[in-house]
Amino acid sequence: MLFCFFVFLMKIQRITYLSLGTNQGNKKENLQRAIDLIANKVGAVLGISSIYKTESWGFDSNDFYNICIKVTTYHPPEKLMQILLNIESDLGRERKDTAGYADRNIDIDMLLFDDEIIFSKMLIVPHSKMLARKFVMVPLAEIAGSIIHPIEKQKITICLQNCSDDSEITLVHEKLKRPIPISEKYNYIAIEGNIGAGKTSLSKMMSDEFNAKIVLERFADNPFLPKFYEDKERFAFPLEMSFLADRYQQLSDDLAQLDLFKNFVVSDYYIFKSLIFAQITLQKEEYLLYRKMFDLMYKEITKPDLYVYLYQNTTRLLENIKKRGRDYEQNIEASYLQKIHDGYKSFISTQQNLNTLVIDVSELDFVNNPDDYTNIINQIKKG
Repeated sequence: MLFCFFVFLMKIQRITYLSLGTNQGNKKENLQRAIDLIANKVGAVLGISSIYKTESWGFDSNDFYNICIKVTTYHPPEKLMQILLNIESDLGRERKDTAGYADRNIDIDMLLFDDEIIFSKMLIVPHSKMLARKFVMVPLAEIAGSIIHPIEKQKITICLQNCSDDSEITLVHEKLKRPIPISEKYNYIAIEGNIGAGKTSLSKMMSDEFNAKIVLERFADNPFLPKFYEDKERFAFPLEMSFLADRYQQLSDDLAQLDLFKNFVVSDYYIFKSLIFAQITLQKEEYLLYRKMFDLMYKEITKPDLYVYLYQNTTRLLENIKKRGRDYEQNIEASYLQKIHDGYKSFISTQQNLNTLVIDVSELDFVNNPDDYTNIINQIKKG
């Protein structure tokens, strides 16, 4: 019963096979741009067939380049279809109301969606004409030959053998690049930033989209934090020591426990932030003692595959801090935030063995603007 509850909560990945075709302009570039957009907006591209050239189907015009791709997605079929139509539009396709076939710079069709059979006003899956088109079946058989057609109850390779289409199809020796998804590129991503930079918001959004295990800093449970903002000199050392101990325990436990239902780990902090804040808040003698404890713990902590620092200018930081309304943060001064940023800047410049990425989010609103969020994700994908 408990297992079923967890399955209900987690996102379900589905496999879909798409057919892509083009007969205008730079055909290879058209296909690559479509693949890249599908990777950004639909899900991870798991496989790409070879490119095949065929004569135009149903009308006289330029030859087509055709491929099939395998994609994993969290989107339901109808939403997925709308996303694909939007991608076609983004790439400049203009659909005409006239009947018949026409030139197109890109055409994207959904062939299969898991083993589902769908008949709706917007969508028919499996694609109703796929079995009669060699330019679809040949590339599909290349990457999904053993998949069973949900209606025919036969493997795609058998369906291809039964295809009556006798049109000529030619292998093109140009290659397309598969975008590497975040889940294949990274096992552990740490999102860092100043107070109010948006690191927790971004971590939660990434966890939701990519089905990642999330590790959030437990600052709200620290009894010394409100006291620190009232009397920094008195409570700085117990605050920093308690944070260090808690961060070490949390990261040690969570990063050691692999989650079979999650793709990777994303955290909204990295343990080195303990040293950055300690440098600012502690007296010299306290810091020297603190540093000894930190160095012992730091050796044991798993290092992230990617360390992302969200830079936010001080004005925006103060606005964000005020907006989220935590009473004990309302008296934070701009000079204190600048010291924190300088500490991060110094840390990043000295970490030669840490894969770091600095993203300026001062002019971005990735929480409310999907394009800004996509921009950040694309930067993380490139690493």
